[in-house]
Amino acid sequence: MTKNSSNQQDNSFKKRLGSSFGDVMDNTTKGFDFSKLGYLPRWLVLLFDLCVCLVSLFLTYFIVHNLSFDFNTTANNFSKLTIVLFINLVFFFVFRTYSGLIRHSSFIDAIKIFISSFATFGTLAMLNYGLFLFSGKKLFLLPELIIYFLISFSSLFLYRVVVKQVFEAYLLEGKKENVPRVLMYGFTPNAISAVAALKSQKPKQFEVVGFVDKDPKNSRKKIFDLPIYYLKKNVSVLLRKYNAEALILVDNELSKTERIQLVDNCIENGYRVFKAPIISELQNNQTEISVKNIQIEDLLARAPIVLDNISIVKQLRQKCILVTGGAGSIGSEIVRQIASYAPRKLIVLDQAETPLHQIYLELKDKFPELDYEVVVADVRNFNRVEQIFKTYDPEVVYHAAAYKHVPLMENNPCEAISTNILGTSLLADLSVKYKVKTFVMVSTDKAVNPSNVMGATKRVAEMYVQSLHYSANDKNSKATNFITTRFGNVLGSNGSVVPLFKKQIESGGPVTITHPDIIRYFMTIPEACSLVLEAGAMGEGGEIFIFDMGAPVKIIDLATKMIKLAGFIPNEDIDIEITGLRPGEKLYEELLSDKATTMPTYNKKIMIAKELTKDYDLVSNAVNEIIMLSEEGNNEKMIKKVKNLIPEFKSMNSTYVSLDQ
Repeated sequence: MTKNSSNQQDNSFKKRLGSSFGDVMDNTTKGFDFSKLGYLPRWLVLLFDLCVCLVSLFLTYFIVHNLSFDFNTTANNFSKLTIVLFINLVFFFVFRTYSGLIRHSSFIDAIKIFISSFATFGTLAMLNYGLFLFSGKKLFLLPELIIYFLISFSSLFLYRVVVKQVFEAYLLEGKKENVPRVLMYGFTPNAISAVAALKSQKPKQFEVVGFVDKDPKNSRKKIFDLPIYYLKKNVSVLLRKYNAEALILVDNELSKTERIQLVDNCIENGYRVFKAPIISELQNNQTEISVKNIQIEDLLARAPIVLDNISIVKQLRQKCILVTGGAGSIGSEIVRQIASYAPRKLIVLDQAETPLHQIYLELKDKFPELDYEVVVADVRNFNRVEQIFKTYDPEVVYHAAAYKHVPLMENNPCEAISTNILGTSLLADLSVKYKVKTFVMVSTDKAVNPSNVMGATKRVAEMYVQSLHYSANDKNSKATNFITTRFGNVLGSNGSVVPLFKKQIESGGPVTITHPDIIRYFMTIPEACSLVLEAGAMGEGGEIFIFDMGAPVKIIDLATKMIKLAGFIPNEDIDIEITGLRPGEKLYEELLSDKATTMPTYNKKIMIAKELTKDYDLVSNAVNEIIMLSEEGNNEKMIKKVKNLIPEFKSMNSTYVSLDQ
């Protein structure tokens, strides 16, 4: 026999034996390595079960035959043993008691063993009674069957418990790494379910040492043998007192203010904070929970946004909707939210092929009943965009396509003008031509008192659609309603500061900040897009809606908090580096110009900015000149023309500062 054929036979033997058990035997030089035992093959579990049944029979025989009364049966002991083991074996196969992993034995396995043992008892009892009716004699005594049932079931169950405990106590002990000791904040059904899931994880992610609760009456209770600690003041005191390293938030009834206070108290005292998911929201086939770091998005100091879903439904349901820039961070979220309102047809337009394909796959997976089209097109291409309007005849347009990065647009002003001004004007003109009911433009706070090319181009686009609205509606009362929505930075959008900081922290730093005093307003992407939908639904045309962005955030404070949330010490583990303001960058952003006022709406989070509206002919002529100059590549003349149209446009830290004089 060749060496190769011998190896093949060995491999075949190991496959029959069970791969994990074979690995234990697969080292003749080191001997039997019990630590490698991952699971026992099913045939071996079945053999162990039969051995347990055999021992149970001997115990039963010993007990029954030492009783003080006489008895007679028709069968000898060997025949009885054979019959009992055979019937046991049949029901082991029927209920597959041997198929589970012993170290993961659960209540379900106990039930299967009980049913199998009881079925064996019932079958033997019926066989016994049938023989008695036929011949007047019995194979077994009834006490014998009852005692065997009790002993066999208890033994089969207990040996699994013993094996499971031995495995956890000895085998996993050698492999276990040091896991952080944590307290669970909250004593709710979700918290209890989360602890149960964490305790069953292999390997362990955390060692739970107790619960934290605000109700003092629970402080004397225990669950899973874990104490419940009453929170009197600061949670960091409890963490220090009970030698815990982190806090896991599992109370889904916490207000945002309470959550922020807890997190701030923890990270200021060097403790990490995690959050557990809501157990009821896990997918059906998901058996383990994933506890993750608390994210900066969870700590926005703002009350939750309540939407007027009725007006949004009226705006979107059974309508044909076009979303430009639909593959971007804002546009894609608008697409997701619109899809949930069951439009008649949804058109997603973008020139970025790969992210557009990704949103296509997402819609296909999450909204299989939705009628949608993904269209690769450039909003600057008039003929291509007009073809889309002719083909689909959209009733509502959400215009989110734009160039948005300040330094890039400062260095490439012609592209900013081409996309942000030309693209917007083409879409707006086509919307009027093809009788679109509502046109919603997504703008930015950088359009207010602009200090850079990007913000200035967005302000020109705002002026164009607003003046076009009044011009078109003066001629036709049923013309397109043009609505502008203006908001600040969104957390997590492509290229925004939060993903940048996360990447810098993951790579070990430094975290770069342009100026120690720079502040920004922040909002999450879903929040911003929800308000865009509601503003579009409530708008009557010509308005510029601005959103309540909450309190401004100092960027250096944001970076410091993100470093601490990641478990590091700022300027020790991760450095914070000041790089200087970039071209066109302000220290602070504004949502309203000096000359503008605001009007409230029924939604406290949305206000209307009363901006002075210029004559459409004046704006249109200026826009045409700006576009012509951009096509010629004459940056200085082009920017000068933009500044003439927007007198408040004052460049900062830019090559175009000289044009302000």
